[in-house]
Amino acid sequence: MNWLINTLGTSIGKKLMMAITGLCFCCFLIIHLAGNLTLYGGKDLFNAYAEHLHSLGPLINISEWILLTLAIIHVVTGSILFYQNYRSRPVGYAVNRRAGGRSLGSATMPYTGFVLFAFIIFHLVNFHFTDKTNTTIYQIVASAFADPVYVFIYVAAMIVAAIHVSHGFWSAFQTIGANHPKYMPIITAAGIIFSLIVGIGFGFIPIYFAFF
Repeated sequence: MNWLINTLGTSIGKKLMMAITGLCFCCFLIIHLAGNLTLYGGKDLFNAYAEHLHSLGPLINISEWILLTLAIIHVVTGSILFYQNYRSRPVGYAVNRRAGGRSLGSATMPYTGFVLFAFIIFHLVNFHFTDKTNTTIYQIVASAFADPVYVFIYVAAMIVAAIHVSHGFWSAFQTIGANHPKYMPIITAAGIIFSLIVGIGFGFIPIYFAFF
């Protein structure tokens, strides 16, 4: 654990940890989205997918602990960086001008991160830790998205997620050393595409259940 403590002790180390954990979550989002797309196949297909995951037993438990560890590192490190940046400039500028290349994602990164953290807790309470006695995960999802409030919360959260990853994706590659004039435009474009996949892919699911 000493290497982790020493790494987190420097600004560059914190940003590197943010980049690595962020890219790990990007990979998880793709896997999670691929699984959630089985919802469009109906209750039998999605329930079969869910049962297959549960049949993996210890592998799922290990994966959950890994995700929890990555989440703790990402949230704590991000909070420390946010606090340090705030302390270094506690008084806002008199005129707030958008710097060249600055986007909505970069300007709101800490705030969208905190919103997503709150949403993840909300999501886990409603789907992961909910009572599954005498019901199926498909019925839980369908019941939740029958409520317009849930639909609004999830769609809004996915918009926030898209904004967050639109900057986080290419910023992570830049942090780990992929900042090259030849490749960064491609990575930046890939980040925008990825953010749209995340936002639309996850965000359309509650709309599908509510209206179709």
